[in-house]
Amino acid sequence: MSESRITRRALIAGAGGAALAAPAIGQKLVDLGLPGGPSLRPLAPAFPGKDAMIVQRIRPPLLETPLGVLGDSAITPNEHFFVRWNWDFPTAINVANYRVAVGGAVKQAVELSLDDIVNAGEPVEVVAVNQCAGNGRGLSDPRVTGTQWGNGAMGCAKWTGVRLKDVLAKAGLAPGAKRVRFAGLDVPPMEGAPQFIKSVPLDIALRDDVLVAWGMNGAPLPMLHGYPLRIVVPGWFSTYWVKMLATIEVLSGEDDSYYVAKSYRIPARPITPEDKDFPTVSITAMPPRALITSHADGAVVKRGAPLTLRGLALGGDAALSRVDLVGEGFERPCTLGPDEGPYAFRLWEVTIPEVQQDLVGIGVRAANINGAVQPEALNWNPSGYARNVIERITLRAV
Repeated sequence: MSESRITRRALIAGAGGAALAAPAIGQKLVDLGLPGGPSLRPLAPAFPGKDAMIVQRIRPPLLETPLGVLGDSAITPNEHFFVRWNWDFPTAINVANYRVAVGGAVKQAVELSLDDIVNAGEPVEVVAVNQCAGNGRGLSDPRVTGTQWGNGAMGCAKWTGVRLKDVLAKAGLAPGAKRVRFAGLDVPPMEGAPQFIKSVPLDIALRDDVLVAWGMNGAPLPMLHGYPLRIVVPGWFSTYWVKMLATIEVLSGEDDSYYVAKSYRIPARPITPEDKDFPTVSITAMPPRALITSHADGAVVKRGAPLTLRGLALGGDAALSRVDLVGEGFERPCTLGPDEGPYAFRLWEVTIPEVQQDLVGIGVRAANINGAVQPEALNWNPSGYARNVIERITLRAV
């Protein structure tokens, strides 16, 4: 029996009955260095299955990974993985009664049990970064609306599941199918608020690496990460990775639901904060990013000594090709760590042979194999989405 089947059996045996208790918020505070407003956030170690996380909101939970922890490994442990929910969600799942409804533009609508989905095809493992579309939003200047994340609203995991296209085959696609839409068990707290539903074009849904996943880093999906099933779309922002999957709907037309047609959208052209009317497009694929995680802005380093900097990078929707340390008048290539796959984090490091003066405004610049490169200047937008500007810090030499 494969490891994936064993993981699924463990899921049925225990994880689904777990209830989420209210966390106790600790007194330790973390300064995210946000330019536009209050930047202190509490650390809370008491969320189920979590180590100390930066608390952006308790209910529904928004938990950020401390940046120093994020750079420890290319694979983010479940206990350190960021959490983002739009609406309240069940705190326990009855697996025996759990079903996923597959309908819409299909040959035959079906309701599938967890067993049906696990056995819909061969188990597949994909290593991929899951990143909130608003990651780094709190660093925008001028300030923008939304959760004021630092750069810790992302993580990389080994996701185990079956291909979405194998699940769709259980119902069969009808002629004219154009998109596939997903909804979870999370529900708005007030009447009239939009349900969180998202869709992807059919060609994306039929990719071999797009999964209906039940495993995360070799364990059942934790409740906070969408137990018992979630969608995994490698290379795309996490808004499409619907958790606690409840329905799969095949669409024969465009998707006019709120979180596709009106929200999670960015300007179709560069704008300034003064612009008011502009066309928009949906956020989809991630751009490349790289961060220094070994040293915080303002850290003190030894003058006259070598200095090794470390961090992590991602290629976005294509494999990472290089990372360079950049500063005023210089750039230096970084050494990349092991390659876990095209959609995964890669660690990097670079050594400066001798620190002669303060290192002012240094950063790291990532590029992917498709030629996408991190920009020098922020591509500002009013929701702070898809941030990938080169993040710069200053180190003091003493």
